[in-house]
Amino acid sequence: MQEKGGHNTGMKRIIIGISGASGAIYGLRLLDMLRPLEDIETHLVVSKAGWLTINYELGLSKDEVCARADSVYRDNEIWATIASGSFETEGMIIAPCSTKTLGAIASGYCETLLARAADVCLKERHRLVLMVREAPLHLGHLRNMAKVTEYGGIIHPPVGTFYTGAKTIEDMVNESCARVLAGFNIKIRDYLFEWKGF
Repeated sequence: MQEKGGHNTGMKRIIIGISGASGAIYGLRLLDMLRPLEDIETHLVVSKAGWLTINYELGLSKDEVCARADSVYRDNEIWATIASGSFETEGMIIAPCSTKTLGAIASGYCETLLARAADVCLKERHRLVLMVREAPLHLGHLRNMAKVTEYGGIIHPPVGTFYTGAKTIEDMVNESCARVLAGFNIKIRDYLFEWKGF
């Protein structure tokens, strides 16, 4: 684990997970949005495939990514603090979430820290949001989504909206991430759009 500083009990802790699905930008954008907030402490875990995707899609090194989080854990570090129910957190966002990671969480198969931290959030009744990135979906994917929802998790695919007037992919990424954070009562006003009707 790499850590930038000790825990301040007045801060909210958010776990950010990045799996190997396409769309690594979502996890990085969440970290970038949270970074300036003085009352938020970020804890990052990236799967082995996630690091490959980050490098391929964004061209970023591990050091560049780790610098965006307060604490970073290896995916095989199953003994890490975020693997315990005693870890105080507002919850976890996996962005993007692969169907492999979805399946592991749905079945309670906690071989990796990414899956274990998500499982802990479910058992402790913390907010767990999975930004699942896959299409089309077969019945197994849908059943796994239903299972996670029944366990208390939230399936939030990064679906772009058009009524917001988004002009670029970056606009859509920002809006998707801001909507997820709003569920944690973290309002990134620059990127939140409230529908006013016609």
